[in-house]
Amino acid sequence: MGSRNNTNVADFILMGLADSEDIQWVLFMLFLLIYLITILGNVGMILIIHMDLQLHTPMYFFLSHLSFLDLSHSTVITPKTLQNLVTSNKYISFICCFTQMYFFILLGATECYLLSSMAYDRYVAICIPLHYLVVMSKKLCCTLVTVSYMIGFTGSLVNVLSMNSLQFCKSNVVHHFCDTTPILALSCADTRITEITIFFLAGSTLMVSLITITVPCGSILSTVLKINSTSGKCKALSTCASHLLGITVFYITTVFTYLKPKQSYSLGKDQEASVFYTMVVPMLNPLIYNLRNKEMKNALIRVMQKREGSRQLK
Repeated sequence: MGSRNNTNVADFILMGLADSEDIQWVLFMLFLLIYLITILGNVGMILIIHMDLQLHTPMYFFLSHLSFLDLSHSTVITPKTLQNLVTSNKYISFICCFTQMYFFILLGATECYLLSSMAYDRYVAICIPLHYLVVMSKKLCCTLVTVSYMIGFTGSLVNVLSMNSLQFCKSNVVHHFCDTTPILALSCADTRITEITIFFLAGSTLMVSLITITVPCGSILSTVLKINSTSGKCKALSTCASHLLGITVFYITTVFTYLKPKQSYSLGKDQEASVFYTMVVPMLNPLIYNLRNKEMKNALIRVMQKREGSRQLK
């Protein structure tokens, strides 16, 4: 597991987050619980939105795709992490490692632009509510989601192709999972061009999405401040409060992880951040968007009553 003299490694070794076997089992149980909650929360959101006709609106259309991205994001990383915590075989092939990296970047970039689409949806709902159904048509919603996936696909492909051109002849030990920063640190080639490419793509994705989120949020705040009644202000803010909280949690961890050079890679701190945005954030999103959402709670009640009614008819 030390340094290698060959020009390229055939596989990588995914090291766990702890050396102690007892701590590994504790982490296994904790991560398994988080993953099960992530599956239950996100699959539950998708099913409720699909089954309840009153939730067939632009906002919940975007929320269903956010749940799909969070579920996929966690699934790309967590099962392999759980396996590595309880088995002695920690190897992952070169192709599987880069496949994991590709889908992880794709889903992350897509989520950035989906959050921008959701911010625009909230802007239209609050600032021009009378034209909401006309502006946020089904065609526009589908276009925004499709463009988000296409940008994520393109950016991820460029990232992985630029990484694939490097030679890896140092240690083949990767901590936690296959991501750009820990893999770059293993290259024995000059990585400056690749680093610039990755930094540009990650930076442009974050900056464009943040701008397209900040501008609508600024307009929303301006509109809310013009409302005379306190109850009206609270109602308007409640419609976008969960979205702002979700954005804050997502972007703080993403910026901390990606917008820095590989020389500043810190094993302990970066592992903690990676655990947070790969496992914890996908679990938190269903709670953030549904905890105070009366529409989702009412929809769940309607779905349960409908199922109970169909059982009685049988």
